[in-house]
Amino acid sequence: KYGEAKKAYLSAIKDLHDGTIVSYVFGRSNNNKLVFDTLDQATALLNGDRPLIHSDRGFQYTHLGFKRRIDQAQMTQSMSRVGRCIDNGPMESFWGSLKSEKYYLEKYKTFEELSAAIDEYIYFYNHERYQKRLNGLSPLEYRAKAA
Repeated sequence: KYGEAKKAYLSAIKDLHDGTIVSYVFGRSNNNKLVFDTLDQATALLNGDRPLIHSDRGFQYTHLGFKRRIDQAQMTQSMSRVGRCIDNGPMESFWGSLKSEKYYLEKYKTFEELSAAIDEYIYFYNHERYQKRLNGLSPLEYRAKAA
């Protein structure tokens, strides 16, 4: 939320190998376009890879348009059963980090202010936020070392 009870929505895709947020779209409505644009950004980076994509059971992820995009990119979708959030757990962890480390620390008056804060946090998360599971490296440091 920002301003006087206005809402904004963030869609993101996380690489489970190194934890980087590989694509994200911030918007004013929670609709198929928000999620589809996020997936399109991510698939543009695939370079022939065919990863597994995990998601929750939200309407955007069960939509035929989402399935078509996944099939076109030759990806495999993994979606847990209703009431089991195992596939979406890593993203829920990211949302918790973003909220506690950035969002809850300030009040945002405008969409643009909140958008800039999200951009700043995701840059920090990918480039500077050290993670124990990555041997004390940031996600992009870990990725560079693996390459």
